[in-house]
Amino acid sequence: MSSLYAKLISVIEQKITPMAGAIGQQKYVTSIRDGFILALPFMIVGSFMLVFIFPPFSPDTSWSFARAWLQFSLDHRESLMLPFNFSMGIMTLFISVGVAASLARHHELDPLTSGMLSLMGFLLVAAPLKDGQISVAYFSGQGIFTALLVAIYTTELYAFLRRHNITIRLPPEVPTGVARSFEILIPVLAVALTLHPLNLLIEAQLGMIIPEAIMSLVKPLVAASDTLPAILLSVMVCQILWFAGIHGALIVTGIMNPFWMANLSVNQAAMAAGTAIPHIYVQGFWDHYLLIGGVGSTLPLAILLMRSKAVHLRTIGRMGVVPGLFNINEPILFGAPIIMNPLFFIPFVLIPMVNATLAYFALDFGLVSRVVSMTPWTTPAPIGASWAANWSFSPIIMCLICMATAAVMYYPFLKAYEKQLLSQETGDAGAESRVGQSETA
Repeated sequence: MSSLYAKLISVIEQKITPMAGAIGQQKYVTSIRDGFILALPFMIVGSFMLVFIFPPFSPDTSWSFARAWLQFSLDHRESLMLPFNFSMGIMTLFISVGVAASLARHHELDPLTSGMLSLMGFLLVAAPLKDGQISVAYFSGQGIFTALLVAIYTTELYAFLRRHNITIRLPPEVPTGVARSFEILIPVLAVALTLHPLNLLIEAQLGMIIPEAIMSLVKPLVAASDTLPAILLSVMVCQILWFAGIHGALIVTGIMNPFWMANLSVNQAAMAAGTAIPHIYVQGFWDHYLLIGGVGSTLPLAILLMRSKAVHLRTIGRMGVVPGLFNINEPILFGAPIIMNPLFFIPFVLIPMVNATLAYFALDFGLVSRVVSMTPWTTPAPIGASWAANWSFSPIIMCLICMATAAVMYYPFLKAYEKQLLSQETGDAGAESRVGQSETA
Protein backbone atom coordinates (compact mmCIF):
# COMPACT_ATOMS: atom_id res chain seq x y z
CA MET A 1 0.00 0.00 0.00
CA SER A 2 2.80 2.40 0.90
CA SER A 3 4.57 1.52 -2.35
CA LEU A 4 1.40 2.26 -4.35
CA TYR A 5 0.97 5.58 -2.55
CA ALA A 6 4.61 6.48 -3.22
CA LYS A 7 4.16 5.75 -6.93
CA LEU A 8 0.99 7.85 -7.01
CA ILE A 9 2.70 10.79 -5.34
CA SER A 10 5.62 10.46 -7.73
CA VAL A 11 3.26 10.62 -10.74
CA ILE A 12 1.49 13.64 -9.27
CA GLU A 13 4.74 15.47 -8.54
CA GLN A 14 6.54 14.63 -11.78
CA LYS A 15 3.71 14.59 -14.32
CA ILE A 16 0.52 16.22 -13.10
CA THR A 17 1.92 19.08 -11.01
CA PRO A 18 4.10 20.65 -13.76
CA MET A 19 1.29 20.34 -16.31
CA ALA A 20 -1.30 21.79 -13.93
CA GLY A 21 1.04 24.59 -12.96
CA ALA A 22 1.55 25.48 -16.62
CA ILE A 23 -2.20 25.44 -17.29
CA GLY A 24 -2.91 27.48 -14.19
CA GLN A 25 -0.44 30.18 -15.26
CA GLN A 26 -1.46 30.16 -18.92
CA LYS A 27 -2.43 33.71 -19.84
CA TYR A 28 -5.67 32.81 -21.60
CA VAL A 29 -6.88 30.57 -18.77
CA THR A 30 -6.13 33.20 -16.12
CA SER A 31 -7.67 35.96 -18.26
CA ILE A 32 -10.90 34.00 -18.78
CA ARG A 33 -11.06 33.20 -15.06
CA ASP A 34 -10.48 36.83 -14.06
CA GLY A 35 -12.98 38.03 -16.64
CA PHE A 36 -15.71 35.88 -15.12
CA ILE A 37 -14.76 37.05 -11.64
CA LEU A 38 -15.16 40.66 -12.79
CA ALA A 39 -18.61 39.91 -14.22
CA LEU A 40 -19.69 37.83 -11.22
CA PRO A 41 -21.28 40.64 -9.11
CA PHE A 42 -23.52 41.67 -12.01
CA MET A 43 -24.62 38.09 -12.61
CA ILE A 44 -25.30 37.42 -8.92
CA VAL A 45 -27.45 40.55 -8.58
CA GLY A 46 -29.29 39.71 -11.79
CA SER A 47 -29.94 36.16 -10.63
CA PHE A 48 -31.13 37.41 -7.26
CA MET A 49 -33.84 39.39 -9.03
CA LEU A 50 -35.33 36.13 -10.28
CA VAL A 51 -36.39 35.35 -6.72
CA PHE A 52 -38.67 38.40 -6.74
CA ILE A 53 -39.86 37.87 -10.30
CA PHE A 54 -40.63 34.18 -9.84
CA PRO A 55 -41.43 33.70 -6.13
CA PRO A 56 -41.27 30.10 -4.85
CA PHE A 57 -45.03 29.65 -4.43
CA SER A 58 -47.44 27.35 -6.18
CA PRO A 59 -49.81 29.15 -8.60
CA ASP A 60 -52.79 27.61 -6.84
CA THR A 61 -51.67 28.58 -3.32
CA SER A 62 -54.35 29.78 -0.94
CA TRP A 63 -51.99 31.94 1.15
CA SER A 64 -53.07 35.54 0.60
CA PHE A 65 -49.53 36.96 0.85
CA ALA A 66 -48.22 34.49 -1.73
CA ARG A 67 -51.14 35.14 -4.09
CA ALA A 68 -50.59 38.90 -3.81
CA TRP A 69 -46.87 38.48 -4.58
CA LEU A 70 -47.57 36.24 -7.57
CA GLN A 71 -50.15 38.66 -8.95
CA PHE A 72 -47.84 41.64 -8.45
CA SER A 73 -45.07 39.82 -10.30
CA LEU A 74 -47.40 38.93 -13.14
CA ASP A 75 -48.79 42.47 -13.47
CA HIS A 76 -45.34 44.13 -13.45
CA ARG A 77 -43.30 41.40 -15.14
CA GLU A 78 -41.78 43.66 -17.80
CA SER A 79 -40.57 46.27 -15.30
CA LEU A 80 -39.29 43.67 -12.84
CA MET A 81 -37.33 41.90 -15.57
CA LEU A 82 -35.38 45.06 -16.45
CA PRO A 83 -32.59 44.67 -13.83
CA PHE A 84 -32.20 41.03 -14.83
CA ASN A 85 -32.09 41.85 -18.53
CA PHE A 86 -29.37 44.45 -17.96
CA SER A 87 -27.21 42.20 -15.77
CA MET A 88 -27.53 38.46 -16.52
CA GLY A 89 -29.19 39.29 -19.83
CA ILE A 90 -26.08 41.09 -21.13
CA MET A 91 -23.44 39.17 -19.20
CA THR A 92 -21.34 38.58 -22.34
CA LEU A 93 -20.65 42.32 -22.52
CA PHE A 94 -19.20 42.29 -19.00
CA ILE A 95 -17.26 39.10 -19.69
CA SER A 96 -15.86 40.44 -22.96
CA VAL A 97 -14.56 43.59 -21.29
CA GLY A 98 -13.26 41.69 -18.25
CA VAL A 99 -11.34 39.04 -20.21
CA ALA A 100 -9.75 41.63 -22.51
CA ALA A 101 -8.77 43.87 -19.59
CA SER A 102 -7.17 40.93 -17.78
CA LEU A 103 -5.31 39.76 -20.89
CA ALA A 104 -4.12 43.31 -21.51
CA ARG A 105 -2.19 43.22 -18.22
CA HIS A 106 -0.19 40.26 -19.50
CA HIS A 107 0.87 42.40 -22.47
CA GLU A 108 1.34 45.57 -20.39
CA LEU A 109 -1.43 47.34 -22.30
CA ASP A 110 -4.06 49.74 -21.01
CA PRO A 111 -6.86 47.50 -19.65
CA LEU A 112 -9.63 50.03 -20.31
CA THR A 113 -8.61 50.51 -23.94
CA SER A 114 -8.40 46.76 -24.49
CA GLY A 115 -11.79 46.27 -22.87
CA MET A 116 -13.39 48.87 -25.13
CA LEU A 117 -11.80 47.31 -28.23
CA SER A 118 -13.18 43.94 -27.22
CA LEU A 119 -16.64 45.38 -26.61
CA MET A 120 -16.67 46.99 -30.04
CA GLY A 121 -15.48 43.78 -31.68
CA PHE A 122 -18.13 41.72 -29.94
CA LEU A 123 -20.92 44.11 -30.92
CA LEU A 124 -19.74 44.03 -34.55
CA VAL A 125 -20.18 40.27 -34.81
CA ALA A 126 -22.92 39.54 -32.28
CA ALA A 127 -25.40 42.42 -32.55
CA PRO A 128 -26.84 42.31 -36.07
CA LEU A 129 -29.28 45.01 -37.09
CA LYS A 130 -32.70 43.68 -38.07
CA ASP A 131 -35.65 45.89 -38.99
CA GLY A 132 -33.86 48.89 -37.54
CA GLN A 133 -33.29 47.18 -34.18
CA ILE A 134 -30.20 45.57 -32.65
CA SER A 135 -30.62 41.91 -31.79
CA VAL A 136 -29.57 41.02 -28.23
CA ALA A 137 -29.95 37.26 -28.68
CA TYR A 138 -26.23 36.71 -28.14
CA PHE A 139 -25.75 39.03 -25.18
CA SER A 140 -26.56 36.22 -22.74
CA GLY A 141 -25.26 32.65 -22.53
CA GLN A 142 -25.50 31.96 -26.27
CA GLY A 143 -22.74 34.48 -26.95
CA ILE A 144 -20.22 33.53 -24.25
CA PHE A 145 -17.81 31.62 -26.48
CA THR A 146 -17.91 34.41 -29.06
CA ALA A 147 -17.17 36.98 -26.35
CA LEU A 148 -14.15 34.98 -25.16
CA LEU A 149 -12.71 34.53 -28.65
CA VAL A 150 -13.28 38.16 -29.62
CA ALA A 151 -11.69 39.40 -26.38
CA ILE A 152 -8.59 37.30 -27.02
CA TYR A 153 -8.40 38.27 -30.70
CA THR A 154 -8.80 42.02 -30.24
CA THR A 155 -6.30 42.18 -27.37
CA GLU A 156 -3.70 40.10 -29.22
CA LEU A 157 -4.18 42.27 -32.31
CA TYR A 158 -3.72 45.40 -30.20
CA ALA A 159 -0.57 43.90 -28.65
CA PHE A 160 0.81 42.98 -32.09
CA LEU A 161 0.32 46.49 -33.44
CA ARG A 162 1.86 47.93 -30.28
CA ARG A 163 4.94 45.66 -30.47
CA HIS A 164 5.58 46.63 -34.07
CA ASN A 165 4.98 50.36 -33.45
CA ILE A 166 2.09 50.43 -35.93
CA THR A 167 0.41 53.49 -34.51
CA ILE A 168 -0.10 57.22 -34.97
CA ARG A 169 2.32 59.28 -32.91
CA LEU A 170 1.72 62.99 -32.38
CA PRO A 171 4.29 65.60 -31.32
CA PRO A 172 5.09 65.88 -27.58
CA GLU A 173 3.30 69.23 -27.46
CA VAL A 174 -0.06 67.51 -28.00
CA PRO A 175 -1.95 66.85 -24.72
CA THR A 176 -1.53 63.30 -23.42
CA GLY A 177 -5.24 62.46 -23.61
CA VAL A 178 -5.49 63.55 -27.24
CA ALA A 179 -2.30 61.69 -28.15
CA ARG A 180 -3.55 58.45 -26.61
CA SER A 181 -6.82 58.76 -28.52
CA PHE A 182 -4.91 58.93 -31.81
CA GLU A 183 -2.64 56.04 -30.77
CA ILE A 184 -5.55 53.60 -30.71
CA LEU A 185 -7.08 54.73 -34.00
CA ILE A 186 -5.24 52.04 -35.93
CA PRO A 187 -6.20 49.22 -33.50
CA VAL A 188 -9.85 50.33 -33.71
CA LEU A 189 -9.65 50.41 -37.49
CA ALA A 190 -7.93 47.01 -37.60
CA VAL A 191 -10.61 45.40 -35.44
CA ALA A 192 -13.41 46.87 -37.55
CA LEU A 193 -11.79 45.95 -40.87
CA THR A 194 -11.15 42.34 -39.87
CA LEU A 195 -14.12 41.23 -37.78
CA HIS A 196 -16.93 42.89 -39.69
CA PRO A 197 -15.94 41.59 -43.16
CA LEU A 198 -15.29 38.15 -41.65
CA ASN A 199 -18.77 38.16 -40.13
CA LEU A 200 -20.31 39.14 -43.47
CA LEU A 201 -18.34 36.44 -45.30
CA ILE A 202 -19.40 33.69 -42.89
CA GLU A 203 -23.01 34.83 -43.07
CA ALA A 204 -22.89 34.79 -46.89
CA GLN A 205 -21.30 31.33 -47.02
CA LEU A 206 -23.05 29.56 -44.14
CA GLY A 207 -26.21 31.59 -43.65
CA MET A 208 -25.29 32.32 -40.04
CA ILE A 209 -23.27 35.00 -38.25
CA ILE A 210 -20.17 34.21 -36.18
CA PRO A 211 -21.95 33.54 -32.83
CA GLU A 212 -24.34 31.11 -34.53
CA ALA A 213 -21.44 29.33 -36.23
CA ILE A 214 -19.45 29.09 -32.99
CA MET A 215 -22.42 27.75 -31.03
CA SER A 216 -23.03 25.10 -33.68
CA LEU A 217 -19.41 24.00 -33.31
CA VAL A 218 -19.33 23.90 -29.52
CA LYS A 219 -22.85 22.54 -29.09
CA PRO A 220 -21.57 18.95 -28.64
CA LEU A 221 -19.09 20.17 -26.01
CA VAL A 222 -21.80 22.10 -24.15
CA ALA A 223 -24.01 19.02 -24.19
CA ALA A 224 -21.14 16.80 -23.01
CA SER A 225 -20.34 19.22 -20.18
CA ASP A 226 -23.73 18.44 -18.60
CA THR A 227 -23.11 14.70 -18.24
CA LEU A 228 -22.09 12.69 -15.19
CA PRO A 229 -18.70 11.68 -16.69
CA ALA A 230 -17.85 15.36 -17.23
CA ILE A 231 -18.79 16.14 -13.64
CA LEU A 232 -16.74 13.27 -12.23
CA LEU A 233 -13.72 14.10 -14.38
CA SER A 234 -13.69 17.77 -13.42
CA VAL A 235 -14.13 16.94 -9.71
CA MET A 236 -11.40 14.30 -9.76
CA VAL A 237 -8.94 16.68 -11.45
CA CYS A 238 -9.74 19.39 -8.91
CA GLN A 239 -9.28 17.06 -5.94
CA ILE A 240 -6.04 15.48 -7.12
CA LEU A 241 -4.51 18.86 -7.87
CA TRP A 242 -5.53 20.21 -4.47
CA PHE A 243 -4.09 17.15 -2.75
CA ALA A 244 -0.77 18.03 -4.38
CA GLY A 245 -1.05 21.59 -3.07
CA ILE A 246 -2.20 23.19 -6.35
CA HIS A 247 -5.36 25.30 -6.40
CA GLY A 248 -7.26 22.89 -8.63
CA ALA A 249 -10.57 24.73 -8.27
CA LEU A 250 -9.19 27.80 -10.05
CA ILE A 251 -8.04 25.68 -12.98
CA VAL A 252 -11.27 23.68 -13.27
CA THR A 253 -13.60 26.66 -12.86
CA GLY A 254 -11.54 28.64 -15.37
CA ILE A 255 -12.20 25.93 -17.93
CA MET A 256 -15.80 25.13 -16.96
CA ASN A 257 -17.16 28.66 -16.45
CA PRO A 258 -18.14 29.24 -20.11
CA PHE A 259 -20.08 25.96 -20.15
CA TRP A 260 -21.70 26.67 -16.79
CA MET A 261 -22.80 30.14 -17.87
CA ALA A 262 -24.22 28.86 -21.15
CA ASN A 263 -26.19 26.17 -19.30
CA LEU A 264 -27.36 28.58 -16.60
CA SER A 265 -28.64 31.01 -19.21
CA VAL A 266 -30.73 28.24 -20.79
CA ASN A 267 -32.07 27.25 -17.36
CA GLN A 268 -33.13 30.81 -16.62
CA ALA A 269 -34.80 31.17 -20.00
CA ALA A 270 -36.69 27.93 -19.36
CA MET A 271 -37.86 29.15 -15.96
CA ALA A 272 -39.05 32.45 -17.47
CA ALA A 273 -40.95 30.52 -20.13
CA GLY A 274 -42.48 28.18 -17.55
CA THR A 275 -40.90 25.06 -19.11
CA ALA A 276 -38.77 22.29 -17.56
CA ILE A 277 -35.26 23.26 -16.42
CA PRO A 278 -32.92 21.29 -18.73
CA HIS A 279 -29.39 21.49 -17.30
CA ILE A 280 -27.91 20.01 -14.12
CA TYR A 281 -24.20 20.87 -14.07
CA VAL A 282 -23.87 24.60 -13.42
CA GLN A 283 -21.96 26.64 -10.85
CA GLY A 284 -24.49 26.17 -8.05
CA PHE A 285 -24.29 22.38 -8.39
CA TRP A 286 -20.50 22.53 -8.05
CA ASP A 287 -20.50 24.95 -5.10
CA HIS A 288 -23.31 23.57 -2.97
CA TYR A 289 -23.19 19.79 -3.46
CA LEU A 290 -19.53 19.06 -4.21
CA LEU A 291 -17.62 21.70 -2.23
CA ILE A 292 -19.54 21.83 1.05
CA GLY A 293 -17.23 23.70 3.38
CA GLY A 294 -14.63 24.03 0.64
CA VAL A 295 -12.82 21.67 -1.70
CA GLY A 296 -13.20 18.07 -0.54
CA SER A 297 -16.46 18.86 1.31
CA THR A 298 -14.58 19.31 4.56
CA LEU A 299 -17.26 21.02 6.67
CA PRO A 300 -18.47 17.67 8.07
CA LEU A 301 -14.84 16.77 8.75
CA ALA A 302 -14.34 20.04 10.65
CA ILE A 303 -17.34 19.17 12.84
CA LEU A 304 -15.90 15.70 13.51
CA LEU A 305 -12.51 17.21 14.34
CA MET A 306 -14.06 19.34 17.07
CA ARG A 307 -14.82 16.15 19.04
CA SER A 308 -11.46 14.48 18.39
CA LYS A 309 -9.47 13.07 21.29
CA ALA A 310 -6.27 14.40 19.75
CA VAL A 311 -5.55 17.95 20.93
CA HIS A 312 -4.08 18.96 17.58
CA LEU A 313 -7.11 17.84 15.57
CA ARG A 314 -9.58 19.28 18.08
CA THR A 315 -7.84 22.66 17.86
CA ILE A 316 -7.84 22.59 14.05
CA GLY A 317 -11.54 21.69 14.05
CA ARG A 318 -12.43 24.64 16.25
CA MET A 319 -10.37 26.94 14.05
CA GLY A 320 -11.80 25.61 10.80
CA VAL A 321 -15.51 25.13 11.44
CA VAL A 322 -16.56 28.79 11.20
CA PRO A 323 -14.60 29.52 7.97
CA GLY A 324 -15.89 26.18 6.70
CA LEU A 325 -19.47 27.39 6.99
CA PHE A 326 -18.52 29.91 4.30
CA ASN A 327 -16.63 27.37 2.19
CA ILE A 328 -13.17 28.47 3.29
CA ASN A 329 -11.20 25.44 4.42
CA GLU A 330 -7.49 26.31 4.30
CA PRO A 331 -7.20 25.79 8.11
CA ILE A 332 -8.38 22.21 7.63
CA LEU A 333 -6.42 21.52 4.44
CA PHE A 334 -3.10 22.75 5.78
CA GLY A 335 -3.68 22.40 9.52
CA ALA A 336 -4.87 18.81 9.86
CA PRO A 337 -3.24 18.44 7.30
CA ILE A 338 -5.08 16.89 4.38
CA ILE A 339 -2.66 18.09 1.71
CA MET A 340 -0.16 15.29 0.95
CA ASN A 341 -1.49 13.24 3.89
CA PRO A 342 -1.82 9.62 2.66
CA LEU A 343 -4.52 8.78 5.20
CA PHE A 344 -6.91 11.36 3.72
CA PHE A 345 -6.19 10.87 0.02
CA ILE A 346 -8.99 8.36 -0.63
CA PRO A 347 -11.86 10.21 1.12
CA PHE A 348 -10.65 13.61 -0.07
CA VAL A 349 -10.86 12.52 -3.73
CA LEU A 350 -13.83 10.14 -3.55
CA ILE A 351 -16.29 12.08 -1.36
CA PRO A 352 -17.03 14.86 -3.90
CA MET A 353 -17.31 12.22 -6.63
CA VAL A 354 -19.77 10.14 -4.61
CA ASN A 355 -21.81 13.25 -3.76
CA ALA A 356 -21.70 14.32 -7.41
CA THR A 357 -23.20 10.97 -8.41
CA LEU A 358 -25.91 11.10 -5.76
CA ALA A 359 -26.84 14.70 -6.56
CA TYR A 360 -26.77 14.14 -10.32
CA PHE A 361 -29.25 11.27 -10.22
CA ALA A 362 -31.44 13.07 -7.67
CA LEU A 363 -31.71 16.04 -10.04
CA ASP A 364 -31.99 13.85 -13.12
CA PHE A 365 -34.93 11.91 -11.64
CA GLY A 366 -36.65 15.16 -10.67
CA LEU A 367 -36.34 14.57 -6.94
CA VAL A 368 -34.39 17.81 -6.42
CA SER A 369 -34.95 21.21 -8.05
CA ARG A 370 -32.31 22.35 -10.52
CA VAL A 371 -30.15 25.47 -10.34
CA VAL A 372 -31.48 28.67 -11.90
CA SER A 373 -29.55 31.39 -10.02
CA MET A 374 -25.98 32.50 -9.46
CA THR A 375 -24.95 32.59 -5.80
CA PRO A 376 -21.78 33.77 -4.05
CA TRP A 377 -19.48 30.79 -3.50
CA THR A 378 -19.18 31.77 0.17
CA THR A 379 -22.89 31.16 0.82
CA PRO A 380 -23.33 28.34 3.41
CA ALA A 381 -24.18 25.15 1.55
CA PRO A 382 -27.81 24.43 2.59
CA ILE A 383 -28.79 28.09 2.16
CA GLY A 384 -26.88 28.45 -1.10
CA ALA A 385 -28.34 25.24 -2.51
CA SER A 386 -31.88 26.46 -1.84
CA TRP A 387 -31.16 29.98 -3.13
CA ALA A 388 -29.61 28.63 -6.34
CA ALA A 389 -32.77 26.62 -7.02
CA ASN A 390 -35.10 29.60 -6.46
CA TRP A 391 -35.51 28.80 -2.76
CA SER A 392 -36.80 25.27 -3.20
CA PHE A 393 -36.67 23.02 -0.15
CA SER A 394 -35.47 19.82 -1.84
CA PRO A 395 -31.88 21.10 -2.39
CA ILE A 396 -31.54 21.56 1.39
CA ILE A 397 -32.32 17.87 1.91
CA MET A 398 -29.87 16.93 -0.85
CA CYS A 399 -27.17 19.09 0.69
CA LEU A 400 -27.69 17.50 4.12
CA ILE A 401 -27.48 14.04 2.56
CA CYS A 402 -24.18 15.01 0.93
CA MET A 403 -22.90 16.27 4.29
CA ALA A 404 -23.90 13.04 6.00
CA THR A 405 -22.20 11.02 3.27
CA ALA A 406 -19.02 13.04 3.70
CA ALA A 407 -19.08 12.57 7.49
CA VAL A 408 -19.55 8.81 7.20
CA MET A 409 -16.76 8.45 4.67
CA TYR A 410 -14.31 10.70 6.51
CA TYR A 411 -14.93 9.09 9.92
CA PRO A 412 -12.88 5.84 9.66
CA PHE A 413 -9.92 7.65 8.11
CA LEU A 414 -10.11 10.33 10.78
CA LYS A 415 -10.11 7.70 13.54
CA ALA A 416 -7.05 6.02 12.03
CA TYR A 417 -5.24 9.37 11.86
CA GLU A 418 -6.40 10.26 15.35
CA LYS A 419 -4.99 6.99 16.72
CA GLN A 420 -1.68 7.78 15.06
CA LEU A 421 -1.55 11.26 16.57
CA LEU A 422 -2.60 10.06 20.02
CA SER A 423 0.26 7.57 19.96
CA GLN A 424 2.65 10.38 19.08
CA GLU A 425 1.21 12.66 21.78
CA THR A 426 1.56 9.90 24.38
CA GLY A 427 5.13 9.28 23.29
CA ASP A 428 5.97 12.98 23.42
CA ALA A 429 4.39 13.32 26.89
CA GLY A 430 6.41 10.34 28.14
CA ALA A 431 9.61 11.76 26.75
CA GLU A 432 8.96 15.11 28.44
CA SER A 433 8.24 13.34 31.74
CA ARG A 434 11.52 11.43 31.58
CA VAL A 435 13.43 14.61 30.77
CA GLY A 436 11.81 16.34 33.75
CA GLN A 437 12.69 13.51 36.12
CA SER A 438 16.26 13.50 34.84
CA GLU A 439 16.62 17.22 35.46
CA THR A 440 15.17 16.87 38.98
CA ALA A 441 17.63 14.11 39.79
